Parts: sequence; C-alpha cells; structure tokens
Amino acid sequence: MTPVSTGAGELDRPLAVVPPGERGATRIADRVVAKVASQAAREAVGTLPPDAGRPSASVAVHHEVAHVRVHIELDYPCDIGARCRTVRHHVVERVGALVGMQVPEVVVQVERLHLVAAPGAVQGRTR
Repeated sequence: MTPVSTGAGELDRPLAVVPPGERGATRIADRVVAKVASQAAREAVGTLPPDAGRPSASVAVHHEVAHVRVHIELDYPCDIGARCRTVRHHVVERVGALVGMQVPEVVVQVERLHLVAAPGAVQGRTR
C-alpha cells in the first residue's frame, strides 16, 4: 500500500525565490513585431486615397533589437521627407512601447505616390 500525502507538511517549507533573470524568457516572433510596426505606420500615415495600399513592414530581430523596413504609399503632392520622418518616429515609439524592443533603424520605402487632383484642376497636358 502506498502512503497518501495530505499536502499539509509540504506547505511548511519556504518557497525558493528564483531571480527574474533565471525564471525563463519571453520570445516575441518577428511577424508579431512586423504587425505592430505596420499598424504604427498606418497610424502615422493618416488618411490616404482609396486606391492606396495599406502600409506593411518586415523586421529582423536579434537580441531584443528590431531592424524595421516599412513600405508605404503616399498622396502627392506632399512633403515626402516629413511624412517619412513622422512614420519613422512613430514606429520607433510604438514598437518600443508595445513590444519592449530597441529600434535603432527604420527604413521607410515609398512604394507609390498617388496624385491627388485639386478641385477644379485640369488634368492632362497643356500647351
């Protein structure tokens, strides 16, 4: 016959405290970081023409450091440099806040410009 433990004696021992660094690790997949980065780019770009594609991102993560490449489409005319700077800053901020990774670089690649005609503007060539 095997003895049955009541568990009462087991609670008398103090629990061992394991330092946080030795408890385990959390691994966040690259595709999750890419989704956070693409959403941050979407937030930063703002309203786009209806035929514009949604921003996308690809990342490479190495030792809690994410290198991000964002692909966006913009309306034109606009200040392209300022819009890219805004996207870059927002992606660094959001990935750092939500995922807890450092982002030393964000490459913003403008894939396409969408011409936005001003009301009453004539399109096409003029002599």
